[in-house]
Amino acid sequence: MDVIESAYATDLKGNYYMPNRMHVNSGPNTLLYMPCFTDNYFGTKILSLFPENIRKNEPVISGIVILNNAETGIPVAILDGAVVTGLRTGAVGGVAIRHTAPDDIESLGLIGSGTQGFYQVYFACTARPSIKEIYIYDLSVSNMENLREKLQNTFPELAIKLSESCTDLLKKTNLIITATPSTEPVLPDKPELLQNKHYIGIGSYKPDMREYPKAIYGLAKNVFIDTEHGFEESGDLITPLQNKWVDQDCFVKMGELIKNKDKYETKTGTTFFKSVGMALFDITVSTYIYEQALLNGLGTKIK
Repeated sequence: MDVIESAYATDLKGNYYMPNRMHVNSGPNTLLYMPCFTDNYFGTKILSLFPENIRKNEPVISGIVILNNAETGIPVAILDGAVVTGLRTGAVGGVAIRHTAPDDIESLGLIGSGTQGFYQVYFACTARPSIKEIYIYDLSVSNMENLREKLQNTFPELAIKLSESCTDLLKKTNLIITATPSTEPVLPDKPELLQNKHYIGIGSYKPDMREYPKAIYGLAKNVFIDTEHGFEESGDLITPLQNKWVDQDCFVKMGELIKNKDKYETKTGTTFFKSVGMALFDITVSTYIYEQALLNGLGTKIK
């Protein structure tokens, strides 16, 4: 999470170069090609997202990150793209919780029990050790049960429960993370159920995907985002702007919030953070992993 915060600081300074990522859709499947250049390293993440793989007992997300020395251009590391994505996206959610959720929050709700769900809960509990209960909801009961078992093994001291519906989950939790590929809102469009809670939106990485209903945009004073690329990629940002549910100036980059936290109302009322991710996260996290591997004598050397 500290590494992600350093990436936000780099983003504000602008001392990096990040070309627009190539986003290729083929039916339900997506190929992402994400390059980024920083002072000491540059690299590219090549990632595929095949949602139907879950029915084939294959990973939904797969790919690699190639990290290069910025001075020589020589590749210095090849990393598992799925692991880097899981770690950095989980950490992005954790950083948002650090800065938008109350310090003493005790209940966490997760909608979506895919691979990213585990990383989101892991970093949420790291950011807020006060969490005591976790509620999970997914359309697939078997996915929920598998994730509960994995989380219970990781956090044996926590109460991890399955919810019967999103409404049931909302009634029992104050911090809600959504990590689904849904094309329509997974939360009910009812202000009385949504108000005074804290939301972390991780799914919705295509224009036709949405996780959040109209009501959320009337409750949250600001919508915090990780990158402005989301205005072209996520239905949770495109739809409210097109329908004039919000004004453009209600959106605030997370780096700006971290730098000027006294300017914004957070940790009270209703807060909402929406992530789509960016290559700067991947290269910053990959650089950290690579340098830690060198220090600890880890990894496999390829000649």
